[in-house]
Amino acid sequence: MMRFQRAYHRLSLSPLCHSSPPSASLLLLPPKLSTLRFPRVRRFASGNSLMSSRAASRLRVLASVSPGAGEDAGGSSSNGSASLSATATEDDELALGTGYRLPPPEIRDIVDAPPVPALSFSPHRDKILFLKRRALPPLADLARPEEKLAGVRIDGYCNTRSRMSFYTGLGIHQLLPDGTLSPEKEITGIPDGGKINFVTWSNDGKHLAFSIRVDENGNSSKPIVWVADVETGEARPLFKSQDIYLNAIFESFVWIDNSTLLVSTIPSTRGDPPKRPLVPSGPKTLSNEKKTVVQVRTFQDLLKDEYDADLFDYYATSQLVLASLDGTSKEVGPPAVYTSLDPSTDHKYLLISSLHRPYSFIVPCVRFPKKVEVWTADGRFVRQLCDLPLAEDIPIVANSVRKGMRSINWRADKPSTLYWAETQDGGDAKVEVSPRDIVYMQSAEPLAGEEPEVLHKLDLRYGGISWCDDTLALVYESWYKTRRTRTWVISPGSNDVTPHILFDRSSEDVYSDPGSTMLRRTAAGTYVIAKIKKENDEGTYVLLNGSGATPQGNVPFLDLFDINTGNKERIWESDKEKYFETVVALMSDQKEGDLKMEELKILTSKESKTENTQYSLQLWPDRKVQQITNFPHPYPQLASLQKEMIRYQRKDGVQLTATLYLPPGYDPSKDGPLPCLFWSYPGEFKSKDAASQVRGSPNEFAGIGSTSALLWLARRFAILSGPTIPIIGEGDEEANDRYVEQLVASAEAAVDEVVRRGVAHPSKIAVGGHSYGAFMTANLLAHAPHLFSCGIARSGAYNRTLTPFGFQNEDRTLWEATNVYVEMSPFMSANKIKKPILLIHGEEDNNPGTLTMQSDRFFNALKGHGALCRLVILPHESHGYSARESIMHVLWETDRWLQKYCVPNTSDADTSPDQSKEESDSSEKVATPTGGGNPEYEDHSKIRRSLLW
Repeated sequence: MMRFQRAYHRLSLSPLCHSSPPSASLLLLPPKLSTLRFPRVRRFASGNSLMSSRAASRLRVLASVSPGAGEDAGGSSSNGSASLSATATEDDELALGTGYRLPPPEIRDIVDAPPVPALSFSPHRDKILFLKRRALPPLADLARPEEKLAGVRIDGYCNTRSRMSFYTGLGIHQLLPDGTLSPEKEITGIPDGGKINFVTWSNDGKHLAFSIRVDENGNSSKPIVWVADVETGEARPLFKSQDIYLNAIFESFVWIDNSTLLVSTIPSTRGDPPKRPLVPSGPKTLSNEKKTVVQVRTFQDLLKDEYDADLFDYYATSQLVLASLDGTSKEVGPPAVYTSLDPSTDHKYLLISSLHRPYSFIVPCVRFPKKVEVWTADGRFVRQLCDLPLAEDIPIVANSVRKGMRSINWRADKPSTLYWAETQDGGDAKVEVSPRDIVYMQSAEPLAGEEPEVLHKLDLRYGGISWCDDTLALVYESWYKTRRTRTWVISPGSNDVTPHILFDRSSEDVYSDPGSTMLRRTAAGTYVIAKIKKENDEGTYVLLNGSGATPQGNVPFLDLFDINTGNKERIWESDKEKYFETVVALMSDQKEGDLKMEELKILTSKESKTENTQYSLQLWPDRKVQQITNFPHPYPQLASLQKEMIRYQRKDGVQLTATLYLPPGYDPSKDGPLPCLFWSYPGEFKSKDAASQVRGSPNEFAGIGSTSALLWLARRFAILSGPTIPIIGEGDEEANDRYVEQLVASAEAAVDEVVRRGVAHPSKIAVGGHSYGAFMTANLLAHAPHLFSCGIARSGAYNRTLTPFGFQNEDRTLWEATNVYVEMSPFMSANKIKKPILLIHGEEDNNPGTLTMQSDRFFNALKGHGALCRLVILPHESHGYSARESIMHVLWETDRWLQKYCVPNTSDADTSPDQSKEESDSSEKVATPTGGGNPEYEDHSKIRRSLLW
């Protein structure tokens, strides 16, 4: 199944059902629910104490009649900014935090716009499934009880992951020969209000399988597996019995063949959940008497005791059931904590993974002991591939991995053939060894005494294989410390052909990226490298789909590439002047064997600065274009916004890039400089040249998510989105050794540029960010107070001593790089923060490193030094925010902060510019880290470490 979705459709948010939008009153009261709470707000204004209510009342009256309130010092309102969202009297009362608030209508209307459906093409590419979604969920959905076990959050009532998004309806369109879509055929029979998940096509495209939950007394029911006939559109439950429920904690179900599914179900013999004993059986004890070195990140939601372990087993244990479309079913295998179910290419075998005890109280379930077994398709045990022990001791050094067999998969091009990698360095990236990884291959049922075949040996860390056939496969390896990435060409079916390197480059060098090979779908439902046949040419050609990074921005391309000679021919390229186009998928892949060049068909996307993404088919040889979607503009009120990719230079010579957005109709010569919101997220690099490269396109559509900084275009702000903030560590130097210095230099260059252009008022620039961007925001207010009027920091970590075994891409420990940890922590510089800062955090943040306690303690540190600050804790929210009430309140808080401390700001708000600059320069000199400790290897795999914290 192929799916494609665009980020600007708010796809990062859970598309849950929400209640009808409330009336446009200023106060939004949450539903009457015992577990639903108002956001917790703490505020502290500069000064020694909170004033009495009578004194506050007097000041409010004075403030409400002050001349020029809400305007700049010059009394001019020509900057076009919207007026304050509430009077001074109202604002002080609202600041007490007595309920959920709504942002101004111009912001609210954009956020409440209905999302477009997600799309999924049928296996034969002749139909498109529209998966319909609702916008933001109500807070009541997040307020439901959940269990936090082994790094997993579980809705015990449904026996699913908690906070699951869902689809509200399914519709099928036939893709007609001329590229147009037939009228929609709605999937019928689904219960009213049914919540749809796990939608998958059968391999022949004749059926859909999915799960459905319905509301029961304010809760969602346990999910039931349904199937739908694509031809008739009729849906029905898969099982004849209505008492067979899906266990969706890990793997849900897979198609074994076109008429059979393997389903993880809740065991029919399962009773009530275990109850926590009133009297504990003994103390909680952790021991390291063997002196094992175990360093782990600050994982959250871990098991706390044996009761938690029992509860994890209760919810995660599944009984596998083979179910046919005719309604017959049978249980296979014993109940276990099954985590993955993978049919072989020829559908004769199953690759089954499961977890087992002993569990851990210091790492999540992905590191629990794991068995990997081979079964026949009818559920008979064949053999055990491995039983991996508990992996608490994986080093924090990047590119470190679990010992033993890993990345076990079926070959996509061969029947019943397994391959996997095994580390030769014990999983420790600090160990120098050659080879570092070995890739093995073996049949599902090897003959007695048959050893696994060595497929390839690698000196970097294995990153995966793209299969084609016995004559061609591509093997990937990489190393984060050096940013080196290599692609090998191998012939899996011939030991006589010597493997050779196809590409050897830096992963940071986007200008040299040759692109990725395009895959075609096989009759078995797997994906292999698409070989292209040119007329009267015996060469071995593949398609390389690239982003096309250039100094002018990305110009995506499709190259016809000769694997043997390295010669390439550009057969398609995006428009450069107005549009940004990309190749989404290969559509002419229904036939087996090589694809003829003259029959090539691809799916492309097309967008511009002001036109949202639409999808089209392009057909060779005449390159005919058939547009197949016509989605409406998601926010027409901003359809004429102005967007420009700007370039400028940091004082050390590094070239920087940012996207500057200006509101519709803005004319700098008439309207003058605007208040500006600077929103960014730092990145790490090994070279100045790579850090200076341009990423992104000036012609991409301006995507606006539900908490996006671009929402303030509707409030007449200039938005400096994603100004690059490269933190560079060349040679043996680590990037964070000069974090503060480079952070401040990057921000100074960006601010100087927008001021030089005359679009931003120098004393009305606010800075903001989420997660590591919040960390950035607090550091900039501490070390560059001359640049910004105020800051908004969401879900950040501010004290790095609370994450002593690494953070972000830093893999030195607190004890190895003490100065770096301390000097990077804005918590340690709380006494220097004099500009207003708004802190927002989800009360249930489960992201490693960004515990809610980080914001609590940072606020107390700021308050202890008299800083003007405000802390908003969002009940039930995690690292990102999803409930409508929460998101609307975040937007109200942000807008209030900007209108109060950015729009009317003058340069003498707290300190003189010279004094601020002096403090900044001084802090830069103090904060130049020494490194403290030996540098270690960092990680760079195909999928980089998460940058969410």
